[in-house]
Amino acid sequence: MFTCFFIGTAGSGKSTLTKAYHEWLIRNEFNTALVNLDPGVRRLPYSPDVDIREYIVLEEVMDKYDLGPNGGLIASIDMMANFIDDFKEEIEELKPLYVLVDTPGQLELFAFRSTGPLVTTAISSKENCLVFLMDPLLSRSPSGFVSVLLLSASVQYRFNLPQINILSKADTLSEEEIERIIEWVDEPEKLLNAIDQEAVGLRREISLNLGEIFTSFGLLRELIPISALTLEGLDNLYAILERIYTDQEGFI
Repeated sequence: MFTCFFIGTAGSGKSTLTKAYHEWLIRNEFNTALVNLDPGVRRLPYSPDVDIREYIVLEEVMDKYDLGPNGGLIASIDMMANFIDDFKEEIEELKPLYVLVDTPGQLELFAFRSTGPLVTTAISSKENCLVFLMDPLLSRSPSGFVSVLLLSASVQYRFNLPQINILSKADTLSEEEIERIIEWVDEPEKLLNAIDQEAVGLRREISLNLGEIFTSFGLLRELIPISALTLEGLDNLYAILERIYTDQEGFI
């Protein structure tokens, strides 16, 4: 069973990409299960096979503990740990080859609380991978790109799992913008030069230092432009995921 966790900031396109990749796998005759881990989502573009909302109802949590929306979400995320065995049992009963997990919209609630790493490990202890969605609008500028890379590195540090970075919603960027962003990954010196020309003062120094750290630690790895709208890049995502699943150790 191969498990893929889609993770990213709110609005980065996790749910739509989960749906698109699921449909791509189904068309290629792969048995796939969809898991929703967002207790606060109102509508999803797909029908989940396993849904946290069957165990935790955000409004009920808010009423029971007299919490607002943010406090209710935090409590709901923390309560996930109580149902890990139920999730796992539901998934295993489906006997899927691939499990696609759509994580909560508020990345910080999932990634930077104890529940996130606990849930990912419990659902699948091996043959799993994170797919981190990089916001395309923020990634347009050198300093914005560095800030997204910093968040990506923080997520990888928290989960300690193989991770793929993808440039989501690639259809919202021009070909020139995509090529420039890919160049920043393939040729880090171009990113450093772009930062040097864009930023000033302390922001420039911090961005340059971070860029050098990303380069020295090998964090500027392959970046895949993907569009859930045009389906661009889904075949590349599949190929890289397969490579990771068959050689987990080399990607951690």
